[in-house]
Amino acid sequence: MDIKLQQVSYAYAQGTPFEKRALFDVDFDIPSHTYQAIIGHTGSGKSTILQHFNALLKPTSGEVHIGERVVVAGKKAKNLKAVRQKVGIVFQFPEHQLFEETVLKDIMFGPMNFGVSEKEAEDRARELVSLVGLPEDVLEKSPFDLSGGQMRRVAIAGVLAMDPEVIVLDEPTAGLDPRGQKEIMDMFYQLHQERHLTTILVTHSMEDAARYADTIVIMHEGKNVLSGTPRDIFKDVDTLKSFRLEPPRIVRFQQKVEQMIGQSLSKVCLTEEELAAEIARVLREGRAES
Repeated sequence: MDIKLQQVSYAYAQGTPFEKRALFDVDFDIPSHTYQAIIGHTGSGKSTILQHFNALLKPTSGEVHIGERVVVAGKKAKNLKAVRQKVGIVFQFPEHQLFEETVLKDIMFGPMNFGVSEKEAEDRARELVSLVGLPEDVLEKSPFDLSGGQMRRVAIAGVLAMDPEVIVLDEPTAGLDPRGQKEIMDMFYQLHQERHLTTILVTHSMEDAARYADTIVIMHEGKNVLSGTPRDIFKDVDTLKSFRLEPPRIVRFQQKVEQMIGQSLSKVCLTEEELAAEIARVLREGRAES
């Protein structure tokens, strides 16, 4: 499912003395099956924009195209339930949204609310609990008896149970330790590939944007100011700093390596594995020349 924003602006409390503009003429496309990262400093408009992807917020000017549905400023949109079924949002700390007495009922709630039969909802829950890395016996437990990491996986399974075509991840690793962060992000990437999802990652983590995304959009003071591949975005450190952003740690480490060896590597490395391979290549070439 393609998503397209055309000249989208948004103001909170519009028409009141408390009006505050949060988005200004935001304009970019997210093609189907791509992995899109949206990055920016606090207050850049990231959280506001993600709520437009399934019409939780509607633009005060401009248009949002969600598949074949168009949400136009000033016009009442009908039948948004179908849109919200196809675009699932995993908010920060999704475990806070759990409320049912068992894990099974919690995962089943979303699809049944959209008209899925009880049997199919249960089948989805049993499939997904394994997919998110939990043992099947948790289905009969209260979600509030689980660890924080397990609760988050249950909440994620509840979003996936609605069988979305697009999944929006709002700082999905907030509050997790480094191991938990990597496990969650690897899980989402596997789901993205296996289920051919359109994945939108809204994050402060330059490392996650570099490792997983196909393309990146930078938000700054309510505007989309730069877009491109991770390699293109992170090679221009000065531009990043002008938007109050730092490149990923691995890019900063690469700069130190280049200073030490007195030469630039052939590309901006986005992962530890890439950098190790580039350093090995330089060393091999150095030995060959000597």
